[in-house]
Amino acid sequence: MASLPPPSSEALAHSARLVERIHAEIAACGWLSFARFMELALYAPGLGYYASGTAKLGAAGDFVTAPELTPLFARTLARQIAPVLAATDGDLLEMGAGSGRLTLDILHELAHQERLPRRYRILEVSPDLRARQRALLKQEAPHLLARVDWLETLPEAWNGVMLGNEVLDALPVHLLHRTAAGAFERGVVWKVGFAWEDRPLGDGPLRHRAQALPEVGGYLTEVCPAATALVASLSERLRRGMLLLIDYGFPEAEYYHPQRHMGTLKVHYRHHSLDDPFFLPGLADITAHVDFSAVARAGQEAGLDLLGYTSQGNFLLNAGLLDLLGELQPGTRAYLHAAASVQTLLQPQEMGELFKVIALGRGVEPSPTGFDRGDRRGAL
Repeated sequence: MASLPPPSSEALAHSARLVERIHAEIAACGWLSFARFMELALYAPGLGYYASGTAKLGAAGDFVTAPELTPLFARTLARQIAPVLAATDGDLLEMGAGSGRLTLDILHELAHQERLPRRYRILEVSPDLRARQRALLKQEAPHLLARVDWLETLPEAWNGVMLGNEVLDALPVHLLHRTAAGAFERGVVWKVGFAWEDRPLGDGPLRHRAQALPEVGGYLTEVCPAATALVASLSERLRRGMLLLIDYGFPEAEYYHPQRHMGTLKVHYRHHSLDDPFFLPGLADITAHVDFSAVARAGQEAGLDLLGYTSQGNFLLNAGLLDLLGELQPGTRAYLHAAASVQTLLQPQEMGELFKVIALGRGVEPSPTGFDRGDRRGAL
């Protein structure tokens, strides 16, 4: 930890206030599920990581997402979105718009294609990020700002496209621990500081999931009912159109493979990846990989068709990312920067394989061209 960038005294004080908030809830009940701990650490009003004013994305933040690397990412997505918007005469809903960069670049590309939707709505739980998104659009695309509005709850019905880039990985997860002694849920207690404590699982979905885990001594993993609940809610509201989700994760068989016995939980702080979710609550992001099989089931059970599932690298190549890169003048600074970013998006050892793209839809034909080659829906 000594090599990590030190937080300011103000940041430390902020984290201490959140620790007090979580400690008080533990004191009241004795034990918190990790899902509740993660929810407070990320979303407690005014204190959680996504509910405060700390920088999160980009060089000054804790991590970089694909839209921050190059506008070509958003432009490629826009070219997959545009035909669905036209076919449905619908609008665009983005969940968790981050810095607003993806929104901005998608709008620019749709404007270039003369395919702008009437409304571009953003579902954003963070007041701080909403303010940053609005400021970016006002500064760089004031003529498009009137088309954008922000929601605090999901609309009752939707026609068009629903888009989520790195949304599901930030939803609270339960930790399940299977041992020779039985099935447990790992939660958080207070012993001078935060500490782990397992409790036996009662009857219910979590116990059913835990009993299906590999028997390899002690097997620790995550399940995310919040992710499947969100996908189900989105799917039920989608009358006609496409739900497009991009995140890092695996199909069920890979996610719960015996060799992945310590789960996927990670903490991101100042571009460092850590294993301790108790590290500086409120100042660090906590994430877990996505079970895409569960995502697909949630959408299909709500009546959507599985339109495709593949790696981010395959999707972007099929969708014409290299064609957009080829529009830039070779040898220029802009081209060299874009080419380096494209390598990060595509290479298997970078984002190309770890990140996956899944699309579900209702009344959408044909499937997006991003799934033309290398479709892996059979793995789900």
